[in-house]
Amino acid sequence: MDKILINNFIRAKEVRVISETGEQLGVMNIFQAIDLAKSRGLDLIQVTEKVEPPVCRIANYGKYLYQQSKKEKKIAKPRGGELKEIRLTFNISPHDMETRAKQAEKFLKDGNKVKINMSLRGREKAMGGYATEKVKKFLEQLNSIIPIKTERELKREPRGFTMIVSKK
Repeated sequence: MDKILINNFIRAKEVRVISETGEQLGVMNIFQAIDLAKSRGLDLIQVTEKVEPPVCRIANYGKYLYQQSKKEKKIAKPRGGELKEIRLTFNISPHDMETRAKQAEKFLKDGNKVKINMSLRGREKAMGGYATEKVKKFLEQLNSIIPIKTERELKREPRGFTMIVSKK
C-alpha cells in the first residue's frame, strides 16, 4: 500500500474499526467512524483494504507514520555478509593482537567475513617468513576464541599479506 488513506479519503461505505488501545469496536458506517475518531481528537487511518470491509484504526496520523517508517527501517536492514578488515602491522604487540582478535570475533559473530591484512613497509618486505608467523599466531588466537574457516588462503601481495576468514 503506497498511500495511507485517512478520514474523508477512505472510499468504503462501512469499515471495521479498531480503537487507539487495540480494542475491536466492530463494523460501522464510515461517517460514524470518522465522527468517533474526531471526537477523540484523532484520525481514522485505513490499515488494510484487502479484507471486506476494510480495517481502520483510530490513531494519531503522525505517530502512525513514524511507527510505520520505523518498521520499514528494521526490515530494510539485513545485517551480516559484509567484508570487514583487520589490519595487523609487522611489529604488533601481543596485547594489540588480542584486541584485534576480539574485534574480529565481533565481526564474525555478526555474520561478516574478515579480511586479515598484514601490511609491510620498506625492509619488512624482505622478512616475509616472520610476517607469516605473526599472521599464523593471530589466526591461532582467533581460532581459540571462535572456530573459523579459511575463505581465501594467505596470499602475498605487493604491500604485504592478506587472507579472508569466516565463521564455521
